[in-house]
Amino acid sequence: MTLTPLEIAAVAFTLVNVWLAVKENIWCWPFGIVGVVLYAVVNYQAKFYANAGLQIVYLVLSVHGWYEWLHGGVNRTELRMSAATARQWRACMISGVAGTAALILLLRWTTDAVFPFWDALTTAFSLVAQWMMNKKLVENWILWIAVDIIYVPLYFYRSLPLTAGLYALFCFMAWRGLVEWRRSLASA
Repeated sequence: MTLTPLEIAAVAFTLVNVWLAVKENIWCWPFGIVGVVLYAVVNYQAKFYANAGLQIVYLVLSVHGWYEWLHGGVNRTELRMSAATARQWRACMISGVAGTAALILLLRWTTDAVFPFWDALTTAFSLVAQWMMNKKLVENWILWIAVDIIYVPLYFYRSLPLTAGLYALFCFMAWRGLVEWRRSLASA
């Protein structure tokens, strides 16, 4: 298990990104953009191809999220935090399951992915969580907690201990995000 400067930089930028997101700080987006570019390379090198591709999608979603947080509200004002409706939850879960199934097939047919099911599952539900984050839906943090728990052993197995540790820390940060965002929503 060797740490690379690339992985260290990816961890640093991503850690700041999530910490700022927990604080609902708009600066989370530029830090996240740098982090996802770095993690695209880290994941590709670890043969987590779906997660490498996910980082490219995160790049696009980060630009979108930055715009949404600034101008996604009523009359292009700042987007306000809200809770997911039952309909949104169902749509998110269906999207996550369908995305997982599609990615499993894609990974099995086109790559030498180490764990196609887990790679697909974490990728699909990370996309759903990111969409929810972009829309400032409080429950995004619930999905992040679940996905991060799965990522920890995957990254350890692929000899990325710093990244595994980062995702372990993300579990606690996501829990903190859930608590803080719920509190903020209740006081609004």
